[in-house]
Amino acid sequence: MKFLYSFKPVVLLIFCFTFISLSIKAQSRHECEPGEFGHNLHTGEFYLIRGISLYVEEYGKGEPLLLLHGNGGSIANFACQIPYFEKKYHVIAVDSRAQGQSADSGDSLSFEMMADDFSVLLDSLHVDSCYVLGWSDGGINGLMLAMRHPEKVKKLAITGANLWPDTTAINPVDYNWMASAYEELGRQQQTPDIKNTRKLILLDLTEPHITKGQLQKIQCPTLVIGGDRDIILTEHTVCIARSIPDSYLWIIPGSGHATLVDFKDQFNKEVGNFFNTQQ
Repeated sequence: MKFLYSFKPVVLLIFCFTFISLSIKAQSRHECEPGEFGHNLHTGEFYLIRGISLYVEEYGKGEPLLLLHGNGGSIANFACQIPYFEKKYHVIAVDSRAQGQSADSGDSLSFEMMADDFSVLLDSLHVDSCYVLGWSDGGINGLMLAMRHPEKVKKLAITGANLWPDTTAINPVDYNWMASAYEELGRQQQTPDIKNTRKLILLDLTEPHITKGQLQKIQCPTLVIGGDRDIILTEHTVCIARSIPDSYLWIIPGSGHATLVDFKDQFNKEVGNFFNTQQ
């Protein structure tokens, strides 16, 4: 494991569900305007993938770069990244199943399921391998993709990912809030939207279950990022980086969960440098 910048060893950091991170993002002092991202009629397209309609937007030309958002989010969460990376990369931004415009009426949801979605999507786009940037649940999806389909990932950058769903990884206050929200929604009329939201919350209450041994099998260079004020424990993010053989760790001082928004310019530059470096 290599280190980028310094980190504070005892502070909070990540979590895995962007339906909460959306509120964090809304309070960010550097939020980007979403514009048409997530509903761009000129570049958006639906792909029939593994029984669902997966919504995708593509930007720019060059080496392919797959963007994976967090829980309850959408392509619009990368409004700070797409304009930067489309100048050099073929950006593939996707709404994960049951989120954004990618509907999924099924009762179950798993990170393995979504990683397999992305693998089939890359096949449909005739992309043999790509760079991957994932935020929050998207970071977990990136890890899963690198473990289940290693040939598809050239390099992986993740921010705000976790390995297991409990208070040794997630700030107890936030984890308990999430559990309470799940129970409260269960007492309401079960409309399709509420059922879908509960499905997404349940995902983060019960998954993932990634072992350190599984991470040791990741073959691609990996940049592991967190904020020193994130809602997952910093030591958990350090654990992820230490468990991946060819990894780099970057803890961003003064940042919460929305590292790619709070420090967008520095974030884009460092991730871009990581992708550009020959290894």
